[in-house]
Amino acid sequence: MNFLGIDVGTTSVKTTLFDGELSPIVSLTADYTLTSSGDRVEFDAERYFEIIRGEIEKIEREHKIDALAIDTQCETLILTDEAGTPLYPAIVWLDNRATKEAEQIEAKFGKKRVYEVTGQPEITATWPAAKLLWMRQNEPEIFSRVKRIFLLEDWLLFKMTGKFVTERTLQSSTIYFNIHTGEYWDEMLDFIGVSREMLPTLFGSAEQIGEYRGARVVTGAIDQIAGAIGAGVVKKGLVSVMTGTTMVLFMPSDEVPPYDEASIVPCHYNYDGKYCLLSWTPTAGMALKWFKNALCESFSFRDLDALAEAVPAGSAGVTFLPYLCGSTMPKYNPEARGSFTGLTTEHTRGHFVRAVMESVASMLRANLEYLGLGTEEIRAMGGGAQSPLWCQMKADMTGKRLVTLKNKETACLGSAILAAVGVGYFDSVEQAAERVEPDRVFLPGETDYTECYERYLSYDKLLNN
Repeated sequence: MNFLGIDVGTTSVKTTLFDGELSPIVSLTADYTLTSSGDRVEFDAERYFEIIRGEIEKIEREHKIDALAIDTQCETLILTDEAGTPLYPAIVWLDNRATKEAEQIEAKFGKKRVYEVTGQPEITATWPAAKLLWMRQNEPEIFSRVKRIFLLEDWLLFKMTGKFVTERTLQSSTIYFNIHTGEYWDEMLDFIGVSREMLPTLFGSAEQIGEYRGARVVTGAIDQIAGAIGAGVVKKGLVSVMTGTTMVLFMPSDEVPPYDEASIVPCHYNYDGKYCLLSWTPTAGMALKWFKNALCESFSFRDLDALAEAVPAGSAGVTFLPYLCGSTMPKYNPEARGSFTGLTTEHTRGHFVRAVMESVASMLRANLEYLGLGTEEIRAMGGGAQSPLWCQMKADMTGKRLVTLKNKETACLGSAILAAVGVGYFDSVEQAAERVEPDRVFLPGETDYTECYERYLSYDKLLNN
């Protein structure tokens, strides 16, 4: 059997077909451009499905698709009439028009109450609850005609099967979903003026709901959860680290951590009815890319690796704070800025490059310590996982075994696994995840980074406040 995993990102759709051994058969990428103006970010709702339909048709010309599942970004909102005709462009998750409405929700419920019900420690314009309240207050004529409220995965499932359904991981950042009960939060719905009849029926992940062009359609999960499944992060002790432009950490959890006023780490409903923590930083690979583009224009990333490898660990006292876009976790400070410190005339370009890489490894360790859950192994993904030097640095810095993966499209694989489980090909996600193949294993202990990390923390305490 062949299983299709569809990963709908913010500006691209990745589609990969896997065989019964979970080996990739064919993979496609389709890019698209959002419409933005000021704090508004929108997209034509129908285009989402047109793009996916086109990618499926390309694959079907040569291969049979037995089952499929979709993972999407969270929070993108689509409003339709009873027949499912969009009444407004899709309001993309990046859209920030609902800032005032988020403040109204916070004034009504408070951050502590919202976290204790939904797992979301902040109340921002991103959340669908705020966007819906904005529609009610600013577009009352349109809002009065809304009969169905979709998030992006819901919308695509509806276009494929005609079913008005959703899955719980996707709803867990709406702030009108109770992650303890797995049901909608009526008190929040009443405040924003939405009835349960306007919302799709709740399902778990990996449940078959219909068919599309002969393929069985199965509920998926949000992109970060699908990516974690595709990386084999399906039990406590494992953590996935995506080092791309940003750095995202994903950790399974058996419980929702107690409310901490100083924490902004969100807790989501996981595919298995338990929970997961998502920690992120606004700069990671972006810091190295900035340094390359600004100061090493003629160098490739491989060249930068070679420069850094020629420099001893600790960068001869050079420390970089990677806060080019502020700091989020473990310390929230949007006003923080990046800096190099400890410079002398002995330092070269290689010292600067290595200091940038060591700062991201230090930030990884600081976030793991902040989350406080026992970590046995790190599964590394993203562009940063392509650097053996950086991977070994992270293993040594954290003291954890670090593993890279043969399959790089982990979200597509995670969705394909959910599809395969949903149709009974595998007994469980955990059984399927055993087939996730490691590429390289990096064991800690090659280099002692204690002094480097302590120096990073001391400068962070001094400059990031």
